[in-house]
Amino acid sequence: MATDRLDQPRELRRTLRPHYDPEAFGRLSEQIARFLGTARFLVYMTVFIAVWVVWNVLAPGSLQFDPYPFIFLTLILSLQASYAAPLILLAQNRQDDRDRVTYEQDRITADRNQADTEYLARELAGLRIALADVTTRDYLRTELQRLAEELESRS
Repeated sequence: MATDRLDQPRELRRTLRPHYDPEAFGRLSEQIARFLGTARFLVYMTVFIAVWVVWNVLAPGSLQFDPYPFIFLTLILSLQASYAAPLILLAQNRQDDRDRVTYEQDRITADRNQADTEYLARELAGLRIALADVTTRDYLRTELQRLAEELESRS
Protein backbone atom coordinates (compact mmCIF):
# COMPACT_ATOMS: atom_id res chain seq x y z
CA MET A 1 0.00 0.00 0.00
CA ALA A 2 1.17 3.47 -0.77
CA THR A 3 -0.26 4.83 2.48
CA ASP A 4 1.90 2.61 4.74
CA ARG A 5 4.55 4.66 6.47
CA LEU A 6 7.31 3.33 8.67
CA ASP A 7 7.13 6.27 11.07
CA GLN A 8 3.45 5.64 11.87
CA PRO A 9 2.03 2.74 13.89
CA ARG A 10 -0.14 0.27 12.06
CA GLU A 11 -3.85 0.34 12.47
CA LEU A 12 -5.24 -2.45 14.57
CA ARG A 13 -6.53 -5.32 12.51
CA ARG A 14 -9.79 -6.89 13.41
CA THR A 15 -9.86 -10.66 13.52
CA LEU A 16 -12.61 -13.18 13.92
CA ARG A 17 -10.63 -15.09 16.54
CA PRO A 18 -11.57 -14.29 20.11
CA HIS A 19 -8.85 -12.66 22.18
CA TYR A 20 -7.90 -14.33 25.43
CA ASP A 21 -5.20 -13.78 27.99
CA PRO A 22 -3.00 -16.92 28.01
CA GLU A 23 -1.76 -16.17 31.54
CA ALA A 24 -5.30 -15.89 32.94
CA PHE A 25 -6.31 -19.06 31.09
CA GLY A 26 -3.24 -20.83 32.51
CA ARG A 27 -4.08 -19.76 36.05
CA LEU A 28 -7.67 -20.95 35.59
CA SER A 29 -6.49 -24.30 34.24
CA GLU A 30 -4.18 -24.72 37.23
CA GLN A 31 -7.04 -24.03 39.62
CA ILE A 32 -9.24 -26.57 37.84
CA ALA A 33 -6.44 -29.16 37.75
CA ARG A 34 -5.77 -28.57 41.45
CA PHE A 35 -9.46 -29.12 42.20
CA LEU A 36 -9.61 -32.27 40.04
CA GLY A 37 -6.83 -33.75 42.14
CA THR A 38 -8.63 -33.43 45.48
CA ALA A 39 -10.63 -35.86 47.55
CA ARG A 40 -13.48 -33.33 47.50
CA PHE A 41 -13.79 -33.69 43.72
CA LEU A 42 -13.84 -37.49 44.02
CA VAL A 43 -16.57 -37.30 46.66
CA TYR A 44 -18.62 -34.87 44.53
CA MET A 45 -18.27 -37.08 41.44
CA THR A 46 -19.16 -40.21 43.41
CA VAL A 47 -22.26 -38.57 44.87
CA PHE A 48 -23.26 -37.18 41.45
CA ILE A 49 -22.93 -40.58 39.75
CA ALA A 50 -24.68 -42.40 42.60
CA VAL A 51 -27.61 -39.98 42.53
CA TRP A 52 -27.76 -40.26 38.72
CA VAL A 53 -27.80 -44.06 38.77
CA VAL A 54 -30.22 -44.36 41.70
CA TRP A 55 -32.59 -41.84 40.12
CA ASN A 56 -32.56 -43.54 36.73
CA VAL A 57 -33.06 -47.00 38.27
CA LEU A 58 -35.61 -46.30 41.02
CA ALA A 59 -37.61 -43.37 39.65
CA PRO A 60 -40.86 -44.02 37.77
CA GLY A 61 -40.32 -44.60 34.03
CA SER A 62 -41.72 -41.20 33.06
CA LEU A 63 -39.13 -39.41 35.28
CA GLN A 64 -36.12 -41.42 34.14
CA PHE A 65 -34.06 -39.40 31.68
CA ASP A 66 -31.17 -41.88 31.14
CA PRO A 67 -32.31 -45.52 31.37
CA TYR A 68 -30.08 -48.48 32.22
CA PRO A 69 -27.10 -48.45 29.88
CA PHE A 70 -26.68 -44.82 31.09
CA ILE A 71 -25.44 -43.58 27.72
CA PHE A 72 -25.93 -39.92 28.61
CA LEU A 73 -23.92 -40.38 31.85
CA THR A 74 -21.14 -42.04 29.83
CA LEU A 75 -21.19 -39.10 27.41
CA ILE A 76 -20.95 -36.58 30.26
CA LEU A 77 -18.06 -38.44 31.91
CA SER A 78 -16.24 -38.73 28.57
CA LEU A 79 -16.71 -35.02 27.95
CA GLN A 80 -15.43 -34.21 31.44
CA ALA A 81 -12.37 -36.44 30.87
CA SER A 82 -11.69 -34.91 27.45
CA TYR A 83 -11.49 -31.46 29.02
CA ALA A 84 -9.74 -32.51 32.22
CA ALA A 85 -6.77 -34.17 30.52
CA PRO A 86 -5.61 -31.12 28.51
CA LEU A 87 -6.18 -28.82 31.49
CA ILE A 88 -4.04 -31.06 33.68
CA LEU A 89 -1.33 -31.19 31.00
CA LEU A 90 -1.39 -27.40 30.68
CA ALA A 91 -1.05 -27.04 34.45
CA GLN A 92 1.86 -29.52 34.44
CA ASN A 93 3.60 -27.61 31.65
CA ARG A 94 3.27 -24.38 33.58
CA GLN A 95 4.65 -26.09 36.69
CA ASP A 96 7.56 -27.46 34.63
CA ASP A 97 8.31 -23.93 33.43
CA ARG A 98 8.29 -22.64 37.01
CA ASP A 99 10.51 -25.54 38.10
CA ARG A 100 12.93 -24.80 35.27
CA VAL A 101 13.21 -21.15 36.31
CA THR A 102 13.67 -22.15 39.97
CA TYR A 103 16.34 -24.69 38.98
CA GLU A 104 18.19 -22.06 36.96
CA GLN A 105 18.09 -19.58 39.85
CA ASP A 106 19.29 -22.28 42.26
CA ARG A 107 22.13 -23.17 39.89
CA ILE A 108 23.21 -19.53 39.63
CA THR A 109 23.09 -19.18 43.43
CA ALA A 110 25.11 -22.39 43.87
CA ASP A 111 27.71 -21.17 41.35
CA ARG A 112 27.95 -17.85 43.16
CA ASN A 113 28.32 -19.60 46.53
CA GLN A 114 31.02 -21.88 45.15
CA ALA A 115 32.91 -18.91 43.70
CA ASP A 116 32.66 -17.09 47.06
CA THR A 117 33.88 -20.19 48.90
CA GLU A 118 36.83 -20.60 46.54
CA TYR A 119 37.71 -16.93 46.93
CA LEU A 120 37.60 -17.19 50.72
CA ALA A 121 39.72 -20.37 50.62
CA ARG A 122 42.35 -18.57 48.52
CA GLU A 123 42.30 -15.61 50.89
CA LEU A 124 42.67 -17.91 53.90
CA ALA A 125 45.57 -19.73 52.24
CA GLY A 126 47.21 -16.38 51.52
CA LEU A 127 46.79 -15.33 55.14
CA ARG A 128 48.32 -18.59 56.35
CA ILE A 129 51.30 -18.10 54.06
CA ALA A 130 51.70 -14.50 55.22
CA LEU A 131 51.43 -15.53 58.88
CA ALA A 132 54.11 -18.19 58.43
CA ASP A 133 56.62 -15.38 57.81
CA VAL A 134 55.48 -13.30 60.82
CA THR A 135 57.27 -13.73 64.12
CA THR A 136 54.88 -14.62 66.88
CA ARG A 137 55.22 -13.51 70.50
CA ASP A 138 55.84 -17.06 71.72
CA TYR A 139 58.55 -17.65 69.15
CA LEU A 140 60.23 -14.35 70.04
CA ARG A 141 60.04 -15.13 73.79
CA THR A 142 61.55 -18.58 73.23
CA GLU A 143 64.38 -17.16 71.12
CA LEU A 144 65.12 -14.46 73.72
CA GLN A 145 65.22 -17.06 76.50
CA ARG A 146 67.57 -19.22 74.44
CA LEU A 147 69.85 -16.23 73.81
CA ALA A 148 69.76 -15.26 77.50
CA GLU A 149 70.72 -18.79 78.47
CA GLU A 150 73.47 -18.81 75.88
CA LEU A 151 74.83 -15.51 77.22
CA GLU A 152 74.72 -16.80 80.81
CA SER A 153 76.52 -19.93 79.81
CA ARG A 154 79.31 -17.87 78.17
CA SER A 155 79.86 -15.68 81.19
